[in-house]
Amino acid sequence: MKRFGQVIGIKPEHVEEYTRLHADVWPGVLAKIHECNMRNYSIFRYHDMLFAYFEYIGDDYEGDMAKIAADETTQAWWAVCGPMQNPVEDRAEGEWWKTIEQVFHTD
Repeated sequence: MKRFGQVIGIKPEHVEEYTRLHADVWPGVLAKIHECNMRNYSIFRYHDMLFAYFEYIGDDYEGDMAKIAADETTQAWWAVCGPMQNPVEDRAEGEWWKTIEQVFHTD
């Protein structure tokens, strides 16, 4: 299992709508996340920043992320949520959410 932390900005005028959408995520999006080995997925907000955490239990991260990206329902979800987000400037090429370094963990 590998842990991931990611950050992205949220446009202040969209905080309420983004929160409402994530209170009732589309079932097809949730099913694809589960199918592609993501577990314990959470998104937190601090002012105009979002922090996501998830655990990946598969053995082909790139392949599973490609499956998510190819999914029509997920693409439609991203089309709704993407314009509400504000990616950080120093993200890697091809990243939307910036993956950040884990510096501590304890069970």
